[in-house]
Amino acid sequence: MAKSKKTGLGRGLGALFETVEIQGENFQEEEKFGLVRININEIKPNANQPRKTFDEEKLQDLASSITENGLIQPIVVRKLEKGYEIVAGERRWRAARKAHLKEVPCIVRELSEQQNMLFAIIENMQREDLNPIEEAEGLENMIETFGMTQEEVSKSVGKSRPYIANSLRLLKLNDEIREMVLEGTLTAAHGRTLLAVDDIEKRKKLSYKIVKEGISVRQLEEIINDRKNSKRGKAVKRKAKSGDIALVERELAAYLGTKVGIKGSNFRGTVEIQYYSPEELNRILEIIKK
Repeated sequence: MAKSKKTGLGRGLGALFETVEIQGENFQEEEKFGLVRININEIKPNANQPRKTFDEEKLQDLASSITENGLIQPIVVRKLEKGYEIVAGERRWRAARKAHLKEVPCIVRELSEQQNMLFAIIENMQREDLNPIEEAEGLENMIETFGMTQEEVSKSVGKSRPYIANSLRLLKLNDEIREMVLEGTLTAAHGRTLLAVDDIEKRKKLSYKIVKEGISVRQLEEIINDRKNSKRGKAVKRKAKSGDIALVERELAAYLGTKVGIKGSNFRGTVEIQYYSPEELNRILEIIKK
């Protein structure tokens, strides 16, 4: 039975996702739905496949299911000069090989390079099969290869513009932390939060701390903010104690009988004189006038 999947894509690209789901091994309606059986060795993986990692245990589970029930959903391919390239369904193809199938049911599509890449990325995103790093790399590939804007990518994959921007930010992480997100040791949210730490070595140490102590994203934010505030406070304290300015600050405070702060250098800056009531302000003004 044919089943159209509605997506947030434009009509042209959305039409590519009209897949056919057949139950069981007896494909009696193959001709009607454009299904063909293709030698599994004539099919190769998609060069634009954003998904790089496949869970071997889950692949084996799927292979066992295929051995028992057959390949329920066909693989989408496109014709090459020699053989076929997978557009969607590489995981099913890998599992079918483990199940020792000689032929697999396929739907053959005529796609451009751009459509091929979009199809591969979108199919994985809709199934939530991509790791955050793989997803970000796929989106970046769309931008760099075809000169698409983030807005165009947003419309193509049916995700918001902020979602695209946040995903791409993960690629600013250094390789070691990117690998931790790729493996699932760190979450994407942890990765984005770590970007607030400019020093790469400190960022690495924090990433190990997250894994070792099971730190949440909220706790990580608090740690980073505390460190920034502490650093800012130390900088201000060091500046207030510098040389001649500190001496003048103390002399003015003694002369005016109130707290005085000086910000700046020996050549330029501002003087802050604190008062706590109108009467005290008038007192200070009288002293200055004298």
